[in-house]
Amino acid sequence: MAQEPPLTAAEKAKVAYFTARMCKRSLAGEDVDLSDLQRKVDRVLDGAAKRGAKTGK
Repeated sequence: MAQEPPLTAAEKAKVAYFTARMCKRSLAGEDVDLSDLQRKVDRVLDGAAKRGAKTGK
C-alpha cells in the first residue's frame, strides 16, 4: 500500500468534512451518488502529495 502524504490541519479538516458529508448522504440510501465528494477528497490528497514531493518528504 502506498504511503499517504502528510496532511496539514486544514487538509485534515477538509477530508473530515467531506467524509462526514458522505456518511450523511449514505444514510439516505444505497443508490445515492457520492462521486463528487470522493473527487474532492482525492483532490485534497493529490494536492498534499504534490506538496510533499515538492518539499522532498
